[in-house]
Amino acid sequence: MKKVVVVLSVMVLVLAMTTMAMAGKVPTPTDPPEGVTIISADDAKDQISTIKVFDMRKALNFGKGHLPGATSAPYKWTKKGHPSKRTGEFDVSKLPADKNQIILFHSDGPNGWKSYYASQKAAELGYKNVYWMRDGFSTWNEKGFTVEH
Repeated sequence: MKKVVVVLSVMVLVLAMTTMAMAGKVPTPTDPPEGVTIISADDAKDQISTIKVFDMRKALNFGKGHLPGATSAPYKWTKKGHPSKRTGEFDVSKLPADKNQIILFHSDGPNGWKSYYASQKAAELGYKNVYWMRDGFSTWNEKGFTVEH
């Protein structure tokens, strides 16, 4: 009987740890927020000289490498929980004064909710040309595109 209890306890612990690990890997929606256009890493590369890029990752990750000309604007969570229910903020004063400027938001990759929420906020603030690179920095880097340090 004790052996069964130990085995069950271990199984519950493993299940709990797996669930917690998977919680951080919740993919972002495949549809962009209202007023936002999804752009692939390939298309972003082709337009990089005309787009104002905002990197929503932590400053530490930005320092390890970022898209050419990108501005670091770390998105900070203010409410934890399931990614689709979180809230957060970033320094919107870094956004351009011209609301017609083409702006692109990205974070780590398809599991990077920070850029999803940042692009949504920019559209809500009235920016007209908001792009969200759902692929994120991970895909940009995997493709071997230029990275600045």
